[in-house]
Amino acid sequence: MTSIVRNQWYVAAYGREIGRDVFGRTICGESILFWRREDGTVTAMSDRCVHRRFPLSEKPSHLVGDTVVCGYHGFTYDADGKCVAVPGQTRVPRTARLKSYPVVEQDSFVWVFIGDDDRSDSVTIPRAPWLDAEGYTTVSGMEPLAARASLLVDNLMDLSHETYLHGGYIGTPEVANTPITTEVDEAAQVVYVSRHMDDADCPPFYAKSTGIDGRIVRWQDIEFHPPCLYLLHSRVAPVGVLPDEDGSDPGGFHVEVVYAITPETEHSTHDFWAVARDFALEDEGVSDFLRESNRTVVLQDVVALDALERVLAGEPDGYQELSINIDTGGLAARRIIAAQAAAGAEQVPDSPATLASQ
Repeated sequence: MTSIVRNQWYVAAYGREIGRDVFGRTICGESILFWRREDGTVTAMSDRCVHRRFPLSEKPSHLVGDTVVCGYHGFTYDADGKCVAVPGQTRVPRTARLKSYPVVEQDSFVWVFIGDDDRSDSVTIPRAPWLDAEGYTTVSGMEPLAARASLLVDNLMDLSHETYLHGGYIGTPEVANTPITTEVDEAAQVVYVSRHMDDADCPPFYAKSTGIDGRIVRWQDIEFHPPCLYLLHSRVAPVGVLPDEDGSDPGGFHVEVVYAITPETEHSTHDFWAVARDFALEDEGVSDFLRESNRTVVLQDVVALDALERVLAGEPDGYQELSINIDTGGLAARRIIAAQAAAGAEQVPDSPATLASQ
């Protein structure tokens, strides 16, 4: 059975990646073409011409107004995927149509629905409003991962690895040594994992960005929306500085870390990451530091998870892994994702070739 959850919205790109040029990306095993219409809205369709399967994202394919022209034989498609012109004849085959995809642009991301289009309105897109909200400054990027998406979910749900894999950046001894609490909202299908450290070393990631000199209160509150959006609500402050009774928190520094976990294939992943902060909003030096530091951390994860994917590919059937207390959040996420995958397994997408022959 496929591990990819269907009938779900996935992040396909940052809005800044898509403009008035054709742009292709594989999402959940489907090659999809994206571009902006002249009115600025994003459209998505199969990235394979119905004629000879040439990728429409490859040059010399190009846009003419709100149509895309195949660079191989000139088949031309409108923004809904309908072929409107073919070479050498005036009649366009009625079935010459590309699969189109529902698209929503939200919170700096471009989301695409993978599955039965009729179900897209019934599935809520999770929010990450800090990424383009007033009062926050954001740095972001994307790294390709040659590993299955579930390994990245495991990685992010258990932050104890920061102590060992990310020492010198975000890891300190207290992260691994502090117990976690885990809650699961079954109705909303959200997993929460919290780790609150009352007296911890201040890692360089926060010391250099906030200017805190000394030990800190450090809170990590994870909110995971299976299968694909991970939010880490991070709070740091000098030791003893806590939020006020009314909930305001003028003494704290808040960082919202967002990961959009988008399967490319069964064994590769688009690792979208973003870091939004509510301090030093205009300081480009802080932005540059956080961008480079977080990318370094992400690349450390990429190296580790790519290695783990290679190991798992060679494991004998029936290998039994060991789980402990720190894995409770990750195990809950696995359970929900497995249920989602099973529920959508019967939905098999029509291929562009099938659509063209109907």
